[in-house]
Amino acid sequence: MDQPNRQRRGLLIVLSSPSGAGKSTIARMLLDADPEVTMSISATTRARRPGEVDDVDYHFVDDARFEELVQANEFAEWAYVFDHRYGSPKEPIKDALKLGRDILFDIDWQGTQQLRGAFGTDLVRIFILPPSMEELERRLRARGTDSEDVIESRMRRAASEIGHWGEYDYVLINEDMDHCLAEVRAIIDAERIRRDRRPYLFDFVRRLVERPNY
Repeated sequence: MDQPNRQRRGLLIVLSSPSGAGKSTIARMLLDADPEVTMSISATTRARRPGEVDDVDYHFVDDARFEELVQANEFAEWAYVFDHRYGSPKEPIKDALKLGRDILFDIDWQGTQQLRGAFGTDLVRIFILPPSMEELERRLRARGTDSEDVIESRMRRAASEIGHWGEYDYVLINEDMDHCLAEVRAIIDAERIRRDRRPYLFDFVRRLVERPNY
């Protein structure tokens, strides 16, 4: 007898945190560890950095093209971040959900709110906190890439971003990167088997109850 189609619905996984709290590192670790998760490719108006590839790391566009996409309602979410615009194209997200693929988003609370409005319970929102503001500042300085003004700006922004922690489904404290990754993976594993992500259960249960009594 043919096996029934048991394809689940995909997930939209958001990782948010203030700059320096570790979300980008955890995102890379998650992508390496879980082949079912792919990174969302955002459009951005910022300049391409050395080593970045267009349509792989980002869709790099100018301000005029980005505005055209906004007016055409092509983005599921978009926001200004440090004087540049970033947006997530809508159609690839819809396709991934139907095909049971999981997409990872490295976005802030503004984008998360917009995605929640557009995709509802398809979204899993995870916020990552630093163990302390002192540790956050130490991590920013350890990068060795930002000026003093930029570090101060990121610290001011961090306090504002942390204020939105209550808008997320899960909140983790990143004291240890490996432990935090394990918690993220546990969340994803649990969310994948939620009832509303497995539409095949309706037919499965119907067939169960239609069987003759013993």
